Amino acid sequence: METVDQLKGLGPKSRYILAKIGIDTAEQLRAADAFDVYARLHQVMPNVSLNMLYALIGAQEELPWQQIKNERKTEILLRLDDMGLAPKRK
Repeated sequence: METVDQLKGLGPKSRYILAKIGIDTAEQLRAADAFDVYARLHQVMPNVSLNMLYALIGAQEELPWQQIKNERKTEILLRLDDMGLAPKRK
């Protein structure tokens, strides 16, 4: 069974973090909505980085997280805003 750290852009730290919310396999992550996963992570780790969301989407779509960030940042931030999870401006 493929673990999450075998997916593109995710490593051992991501595996550890995702295990905190019960996601242990690549199949579980692929079946989940990346925004819902990020929201669940945010509940247990309020300081979880926005890069983690980019990495989750990238892993699901087999794309580098940097590409997700560069091409879809506005779309992602708007959805997070709708969810009440948009990062606070400094």
